[in-house]
Amino acid sequence: MSQYRLARRTFLQGMGLSIGLPLLEAMVPQPQARGGQQPGPGQAPVRLAFVFFPNGAIMPSWTPQSEGEGFEFTPTLKPLEPFRSRITVVSGLAQDNGRAKGDGPGDHARSASTYLTGAHPYKTSGANIRVGVSVDQVAADRVAHLTRLPSLELGIEAGRNAGNCDSGYSCAYSSNISWKTESTPMAKEVHPRLVFERLFGSQNQSSQGRQQRDALRKSILDFVTEDAERLKDRLGQADRRKLDEYFTSVRELEQRIERVEQNARQQRPDFEVPDSIPRDTREHIRLMYDLLVLAFRTDSTRVATFMLANAGSNRSYPMVDVREGHHQLSHHRNDAQLMEKIQRIDQFLVGEFAYFLKQLEAVEEGTGTLLDHVMVMYGSGLSDGNRHWHHDLPIVLAGAGAGTIRAGRHIRLPGEVPLNNLFLSMLDRVGANVDKLGDSSGRLTAIDV
Repeated sequence: MSQYRLARRTFLQGMGLSIGLPLLEAMVPQPQARGGQQPGPGQAPVRLAFVFFPNGAIMPSWTPQSEGEGFEFTPTLKPLEPFRSRITVVSGLAQDNGRAKGDGPGDHARSASTYLTGAHPYKTSGANIRVGVSVDQVAADRVAHLTRLPSLELGIEAGRNAGNCDSGYSCAYSSNISWKTESTPMAKEVHPRLVFERLFGSQNQSSQGRQQRDALRKSILDFVTEDAERLKDRLGQADRRKLDEYFTSVRELEQRIERVEQNARQQRPDFEVPDSIPRDTREHIRLMYDLLVLAFRTDSTRVATFMLANAGSNRSYPMVDVREGHHQLSHHRNDAQLMEKIQRIDQFLVGEFAYFLKQLEAVEEGTGTLLDHVMVMYGSGLSDGNRHWHHDLPIVLAGAGAGTIRAGRHIRLPGEVPLNNLFLSMLDRVGANVDKLGDSSGRLTAIDV
């Protein structure tokens, strides 16, 4: 039993379906043909994710007053305090190419399109869009051969890639933060069911097979039971427990998605809704975060992006008693009451990010947790939404990067430092080293151990 070994990319098979597995003690890391990823505790791979929220933040409620390890958590960042040792707050980063540079208004579209590219978007509402390759796709290009999915793009609000969404800028700029090429955005998926099917459904399953599966309304786990039982017979007690915990989380997530779909069918009986989106924003956000945890846990992908809303989103947040639209409120003109409402939105979204970190921390992996083996950047392409500032951006880096990040600090950088400098350092840690990205001027060594 102790000599039995599994390859890291082991799948359970059955009925045209395949399911990736979490990191087990019986697994040994695969040799890498490309890239120079630093091995983390238990030889777990390093994963990379970028989360975007729109309209900037109320910066006095975001930015800690003190620097270093003893910083005090501000009202907005307070939900992250339980994860102090695994987060790094970075002040002083900028995306200079988000500024007009002679193109006039359109800061919201620019804030999203430059967020991960550091490139200035070409102002057009036509098909001739152009900005730059985003950091996630640079990583995906170099580590795609290691996982089934090169990258995963998630969102909460559907977008479109045509038409004018912000002062002459194409909707593609407001709806996407991930760009495969300078003219090819990576469209995000907002339907939890479709994300689940992408992670666990067979690429080759026939239409008839999918219909039969939906008709039977069986769990995806039912199709791989036989293979799973054979595998359990060959594993040690610790791996069996980890496998049972993983299957339980998959089953629970399936059931949550199914409940959302049933509620949608009940509320709109006159329409067929095969792929329903939760009506409750918090439920939607958490489902997508949970799916991202599963994607990383099974090593289905090591690269992901998540847009909590499109740039300039005017979504309301009744769960924190904010009925007005977010974008409308962001033009607060320093009105204290309006700023207080935006701060509530900021804190709510940070709280949901804290939920995500809690789920990552709950997954044991190697000698640590999944949170030890990720780098997740949470932030916005604007700081002060009222003034449309593209400097001193609200940025939090979560995770330890397999022990390569000196976390638990507030770093205040002097002057304006390109956000893309942080990206170069993050890319190094997943074995996707590049010398230049967008307007980068070097690596951000301030995060190093």
